[in-house]
Amino acid sequence: MTYRDRARGCLLGLAAGDALGAPAENLTPEEITRRWGRLTEIEGGGTDDTEYAIFAASLLVRHGHGLSAADVAAAYRNEIIPLVTGPMRGAGFSELGTIQALRRGLTPPLTGLVHSHGWSDGLAMRAAPYGIFCPGDPAEAARLAEQDGLVSGSGEGILGGRAVAAGVAAAMGGAAPAAVADAALAAVPSDSWTARNLARAREALAGPAQELGRRLHDAVVIRHYPWTDLAPEAVALAFAAFLAGDGEVEASVTFGVGLGRDADTIGAIAGALAGASQGEGGVPARWKARIGPATGKCLPIVAGRHVLDVADELARGL
Repeated sequence: MTYRDRARGCLLGLAAGDALGAPAENLTPEEITRRWGRLTEIEGGGTDDTEYAIFAASLLVRHGHGLSAADVAAAYRNEIIPLVTGPMRGAGFSELGTIQALRRGLTPPLTGLVHSHGWSDGLAMRAAPYGIFCPGDPAEAARLAEQDGLVSGSGEGILGGRAVAAGVAAAMGGAAPAAVADAALAAVPSDSWTARNLARAREALAGPAQELGRRLHDAVVIRHYPWTDLAPEAVALAFAAFLAGDGEVEASVTFGVGLGRDADTIGAIAGALAGASQGEGGVPARWKARIGPATGKCLPIVAGRHVLDVADELARGL
């Protein structure tokens, strides 16, 4: 399987998981079951997860391994902020906080520290391109993702992005699902919240399949917190879905979005990991047919861009 094929599978899987999970965002597994049974068909388009992943890929095409936090901040100032004339529809808390910080003249890492949402999964949702760009090199993928994360997040939010980038890089190199999860764990400190949740999620995979969703929620979900975009939670659930689906795209993504919570991001990450593992042919044809160019509803700068074209650009840079 070529790197191009894996890159296309990765971003198609991300976009499909994002779109499939969008209507289930913030719902409980019980409500998802009541509405759809098992959510398997894409109803609409993707969210900021796909658009930010496209934007991240554009940074890599321009700067390659030399990408710095200053480069990312400059792109926000020059390409995102001038086009934001109203609300950024669907944008996460960390990205909105970053826009405000940049408008105040702050620079990284203060832009990711000044707001109170550094732990969000905003970096994790867009970290896949860094893994695509570093096939078989999880450490470099994590390093590049961190440069992006310093602009909009801090702490566990950055660690979540490092884990996803490292996992995708391992999958791009042909690693088996268990080794992909190992690469994610190796990219974060062993005493971090992210690492503990990844380990707990893997432990929860043991036992009866019909109780797996409940065990995963018991292991990593913070039920008393009012928001669902917690990076250590979403990343752990996404990797668990990838492992539960044995790296297959449809099995991983449908299980992931069925967990609810930040379902679009969980689906996007699981889809990216599985797509990198299986390649473009592993993404269901009916899902692929539903993925069109980005609308730019959150990031106008990426309007009209298709994830397959973006994947090809990344692959050419390898």
